[in-house]
Amino acid sequence: MRTRLALPVALLAAISVAATACQSSSGKDAAKTDGKDVQKAASSAADYNPQPYENIKDGGTYTTVGTFDEQGNPFNVNSTLTASRVWSWYNADAITYAPTGEVQYNPDYYSDVKRSVEGGNQKVTLTINPKAAFNDGTPIDWTAIQATWKANNGSDKAYAASSTDGYDRITSVEQGKDAKQAVITFKGVNAAWSSLFTTFLHPKAATVDNFNKAYVKTAHPEWGAGPYTVGSWDTHSGNITFVRNPKWWGKKGKLDKRVYVNLESTAAVNAFKNGQVDYASASDAESLKQVKGLKGTEIRSGGSPFEYALYFNTKSSVLAESDVRKAIQQSIDRTQIAKIQFQGLDYKEPLPGSAVLYSFQKGYQDNVSAVLKYAPDEAKKTLDAAGWKPGDDGIRVKNGKKLEVGYTLMGDDPLAKATAGAFAAMLKPAGVHVVIKKADDADFSKILSERRFDLFVSGNRSMDPFGARYLCDFYCSDRDSNITGSGTPELDKEIRAAADIADLDQQITAVNKIEQKALQQYAFLPLYSGPSTYGVKKGLANVGATIFNSPLPETVGWQK
Repeated sequence: MRTRLALPVALLAAISVAATACQSSSGKDAAKTDGKDVQKAASSAADYNPQPYENIKDGGTYTTVGTFDEQGNPFNVNSTLTASRVWSWYNADAITYAPTGEVQYNPDYYSDVKRSVEGGNQKVTLTINPKAAFNDGTPIDWTAIQATWKANNGSDKAYAASSTDGYDRITSVEQGKDAKQAVITFKGVNAAWSSLFTTFLHPKAATVDNFNKAYVKTAHPEWGAGPYTVGSWDTHSGNITFVRNPKWWGKKGKLDKRVYVNLESTAAVNAFKNGQVDYASASDAESLKQVKGLKGTEIRSGGSPFEYALYFNTKSSVLAESDVRKAIQQSIDRTQIAKIQFQGLDYKEPLPGSAVLYSFQKGYQDNVSAVLKYAPDEAKKTLDAAGWKPGDDGIRVKNGKKLEVGYTLMGDDPLAKATAGAFAAMLKPAGVHVVIKKADDADFSKILSERRFDLFVSGNRSMDPFGARYLCDFYCSDRDSNITGSGTPELDKEIRAAADIADLDQQITAVNKIEQKALQQYAFLPLYSGPSTYGVKKGLANVGATIFNSPLPETVGWQK
């Protein structure tokens, strides 16, 4: 699952969401980082004080910044990483991953998993724990798997599904030997199938109306399952408290309470310093400086499955021309943007070259540098050739229209403002006037879903290691998740053909070639990932820089 970062809390995480308003790219200097820098940036190191269940104290409270998002259903296209994190505290965590991506099945949900290939088609048999049940008493059985598939496979366009990839390759979900067994049959082979059923929907939550609307600004604990359930949700403040679920059949949660307090991202560090929260992102120099050295605090830093990118709205009149988008990308010095982003962190990284794979993953290629170079002089030539002539004020004009491009700035983070200013300064010499437009954090989802932007920086976090399966989400012309609106039917066919490749290595090779074509639409520009760095109260276990790992809720708590 690739989940878009929310504002202002930026999900959860790792990279301060505040950063969501700032970045750019330069293929020119992409190879200039030395070996040490590459190692550091491409680190798959995790730092989260991993502890077994037996080493965690009974009791206590764990508090962080967070709230229910506008859309709380993680399968919905408008959901964010904040929504996914909150969801996991009162719904199934059936499949998780080790920090570097190895699959882990949770026996409290799937007591047995078998995979076979018959006649070239893959079959996965999930045997569901006999005790597993939703909180309303409905047994968790094959119908939950079927309902999740039907809501996400794209056959009914009324579902606003985040990603249909993989689900659309399933031909059937049927009952096995009994209702507690789901038999999933694919057309062809899908090596990344586990990413489809890491969690699942209650059948009642999988109707079109409920899928799209039931979780808007609310929770449905009766449709959930797990060691915790919703204790309270303050609709005024947005604060949430999870408590132990008396209907849970597995090992009980170690915490008495898990609390989210609804604060602006800029207030999180102060809340941490004041003891109001137990964990805070320290992804910029100022926040790191404030939490470093605090009594009873640890700094945990590791690899990051995040990526921020600059999105171009190709449906905007000013950005409808590919040459205009190309010139803007040629004008953006991503290396300089990264320096702004990482100032004071003693951190460098190779510039990201892909929307779907990270530099520490097998098969990764720098596809951006293959098609784009930071070349501000060339940008001017690109606009000249496209008929955009410099005006008396330096701003280019074509057919009486000035080349003025909006840049949507979310939140009040100083780093975000500095980056927005850097974009404007970089584009000015080319004759592009950037108009910075301040937007409210609460409008994040609408800005994206309704394309109320020209240029917009947003981030995505990979919830699983199978990046190749998300190529269509970023680049297919008929996908709601492709917020740029770019793409062609011909490219769509190539992307979907890559999904039919059974061998993961061969699939990634094909994906890299296709992504290079997609990037030549000049509608999407990867910017940076950054480290996952947190201030954490000493003794807090299974919390921090986990990369692909999401520790089970019952294992989170205070070390003995």
